[in-house]
Amino acid sequence: MLLSVFGMDSNVILRAFAALITALILTLLSGAPVIAILHKYQQHGQPIRQDGPQSHLQTKQGTPTMGGIFILIPILVSSVLFANISYHFVWCSLLVLVTYGLTGFIDDYIKVSKQTPNALTVKAKLLLQFMTAVVVATIITAATPRASENALYIPYVRAMFNLSWLYIPFAVVVISGTSNAVNLSDGLDGLAAGLLVLSFTFFGVMAYIIGNPIALNFAFPYIPRAAEIAVIAASAVGACLGFLHYNAPKAKVFMGDTGSLALGALLGTVAVVLKQEILLAIVGIIFVAETLSVMIQVFWFKKTGKRFFKMAPIHHHFEQCGWSERKVVLRFWLIAFIAAFTGFLSLIKF
Repeated sequence: MLLSVFGMDSNVILRAFAALITALILTLLSGAPVIAILHKYQQHGQPIRQDGPQSHLQTKQGTPTMGGIFILIPILVSSVLFANISYHFVWCSLLVLVTYGLTGFIDDYIKVSKQTPNALTVKAKLLLQFMTAVVVATIITAATPRASENALYIPYVRAMFNLSWLYIPFAVVVISGTSNAVNLSDGLDGLAAGLLVLSFTFFGVMAYIIGNPIALNFAFPYIPRAAEIAVIAASAVGACLGFLHYNAPKAKVFMGDTGSLALGALLGTVAVVLKQEILLAIVGIIFVAETLSVMIQVFWFKKTGKRFFKMAPIHHHFEQCGWSERKVVLRFWLIAFIAAFTGFLSLIKF
C-alpha cells in the first residue's frame, strides 16, 4: 500500500478517498487515447441490435465498445496502491473483476471482429462466470467469522437466517446474477455507469461500518477486515465517474461486456462479503427491474406469443413509449438515488 509509507495504512477513509481520486484521474487521462485506439481497430464500432430501438441504428452506429478497459485498469491500479491486497476479501474482489472482465473482453472482441451482436454462447459465459463465483464464494465464506459465514441478514427487521450449505450456491447466483443484471442495464448512454456510482457509494459506506465494531450498534454483523472493501468500492466510484465524462450522451464509447460484466460481478461480490445481499436488491432496484423485465418478456412471449413490454430490457420499453434517452436515464438515476437512501434507512433502529 502506498500510504503505508506515510504511516497512514490504518486510515481506511483516507485511503478510500485517495483511491477514488486516483481512479478518477487515471480514467480521465486514459480515456481519450484509449478511445482513439478503439476507433482505429473498430472501424464499424459496436454492432447494434437490429431488433432494438430503430433510433439507435442512427445515433449509436460507429461508437466503439470495450471502454471497460479504462474503467477496470484504474480500479486495479488504485486498489493495489491503497488497499491491503493480502486480505482475502480484497484479492477475491480483484480476482472477480479480472476474470469477468476477461470474459467480457473476449465477448466484445468476437462481436467487433465478426460484426455480430451475439458472440459467446450463454452457456459458455455462464460456465466461466459460475466457476469463478464458486471459487470466490467459497473463499469469502471461509474467511468470514463463523457466526456469519452462512447467514442471510434481513435489514430493517434485524432478522438473520442460517442458510447452511445453501449459502454458497446462493452467493454464486448473487455474484453472477448481478453481473448479468448490470450487463442488461448497459443499453443507454450513461445509464449503467451512473447506477454503479450510486451503488458502489452505498456499499463503500456500508463496508466501512461493517468492517468496524460500530456495526454492532446498527445490528449489522461485524466482519473484521471488511472495511478494506471500502477502498475497492471507492476505486470503482472514481473510475465510473471518470468514464461518465466519455459515456454521457452522446457517448464517445460504450463500456461493453468488458466493463458491465466485471463491474456487476464486483458489486455482487462486495454484497456477499458484507452479507448484504438483500440490500443489494433494494439499492440495485433498477438492475433487478431490468432483469425481471427480460424474464417476464421471454416467459410471456413463449406462453402467449405476444410481448408483455413493448421492448425489453425495460429501459427500451420507455423509449418505445416516447421518452427520450436522456429522460429515461435521469429518471432511472433518480429512482436509484431514492433506493440508495432507502438502503441507508436500514441503519436506523425503528
